Amino acid sequence: MLVVMTQNKQQSFWTVVKRGISGRCPNCGKGRLFVSYLTQVEKCSYCKESFGHIRADDGPAWLTILIVAHLLAPLLFFVLSKENWPDWKVMTVTITYILVLMAIILPRAKGFFIGMIWRSGCIGSEK
Repeated sequence: MLVVMTQNKQQSFWTVVKRGISGRCPNCGKGRLFVSYLTQVEKCSYCKESFGHIRADDGPAWLTILIVAHLLAPLLFFVLSKENWPDWKVMTVTITYILVLMAIILPRAKGFFIGMIWRSGCIGSEK
């Protein structure tokens, strides 16, 4: 595996984080980072920065599960200790809560990882 590293330090860390989370190009902040829900663009339509070589892999899924689990714990604690709901109602609320949070957080986590990989300049190639 060939790994090439070049630093993209034109943008500050927090600028890249904000742009990645918002689904915008980490370089210019104007182009879109995704074509659809999770399909990233090959290059920015505004500044032509290339993103096709960046692979976030399992990072976004890991981060999403970590965040959702920590947000789910207080809900479950409240529902199971304070309310006397039937099991079907608890399961319905829990599953809905998990699916909505995952749908909201996953693309933002992927944008975050793409931005961080882009900023670090780590370009991996499995040749």
